[in-house]
Amino acid sequence: MLLAIDSGNTNTVFAVYDGDAKRGEWRAATNANRTADEMGVWLLQLMTLEGLSQGDIDATIIASVVPATVFNLRQLCHRYFHSPPMVVGEPDVDLGIGILLERPDEVGADRLVNAVAAHEAYRGPLIVIDFGTATTFDVVDEEGNYCGGAIAPGVNLSLEALHMASAQLPRVAIGRPRTVIGKATIPAMKSGIYLGYVGLIEGLVKRISEEFGAPMRVIATGGLAPLFAEATDAIQTIDDDLTLRGLLIIHRRNQPD
Repeated sequence: MLLAIDSGNTNTVFAVYDGDAKRGEWRAATNANRTADEMGVWLLQLMTLEGLSQGDIDATIIASVVPATVFNLRQLCHRYFHSPPMVVGEPDVDLGIGILLERPDEVGADRLVNAVAAHEAYRGPLIVIDFGTATTFDVVDEEGNYCGGAIAPGVNLSLEALHMASAQLPRVAIGRPRTVIGKATIPAMKSGIYLGYVGLIEGLVKRISEEFGAPMRVIATGGLAPLFAEATDAIQTIDDDLTLRGLLIIHRRNQPD
């Protein structure tokens, strides 16, 4: 079985695949100071609850946008699963796609993994929107090449910044407002953030498609994708497992024939 690890800025996701079947998925807050032993004890306990054992894992793969976490994640794979992990972004890992950028080494591993999975599942051309710590818009052409994109502050990051920088604005939970015109502070904040992001999505999708010069299918992933997809026709498909499935595809692609 394969242990796939997606280490993001906010959360790290661990998933176990048996062939195409996902046998378990668990999340932890990303913390570069968390040791391999701490992660190992935590993960093995959760695996046991799903009927999985340490010996079931015979391969591992890591994608991380937080370089400081990679060492301890490597140690986790070596020490607890006796598996040298494949790490996305290293020169010997073939993604199977072209990266049409001036500095391809600057692209976050998660964005490339999403591009791999989106092309495999939907072909192209595509726009992949990932609602994470940042909200990213990534362009994949019909041949599967990664063509770049746009990066905006994430929704929750924007809410926190609004609260931190304004003495009279409280923390609020993101949610769809009943009206555009808020009659009090909290409804006004919810309207501005939620509908502002809907406008951001629609505006960037329109401009990217126009610049690309062809109709594009829009795939959304990340925890907030369903919340925003319900408010706009700009998003055609929600795919919660896009990043993890991309890791599975990349691992298979790099196996010897």
